[in-house]
Amino acid sequence: MNVTITARKFKARESLKTFISNEVNSLLKYNDDILDADVILSYQNSKESVKVAEIILRVPGQSFNATDFSDDFEKSVSSTVEKLVRQLKTLKSKRSARIK
Repeated sequence: MNVTITARKFKARESLKTFISNEVNSLLKYNDDILDADVILSYQNSKESVKVAEIILRVPGQSFNATDFSDDFEKSVSSTVEKLVRQLKTLKSKRSARIK
């Protein structure tokens, strides 16, 4: 799976990139057909430091999108991955129901 990480208006440190790659690659146990993932990191304009993580996941014939924000990029990425896990489980159950 190809993971592309984009940091808007800042430079992401290497440890954050490694964390993101590991989190996104953990999605492969829910669906082996994942083609690629685009991870977009940015700051939300507000007085507080709100960090936004958006992941766009592509599987054959479909695209999944999840976004979350918190005070830390690791938290944002983890909760976004959890949202994608739920979407992938839903896809798997729909496909298995269609086969039966």
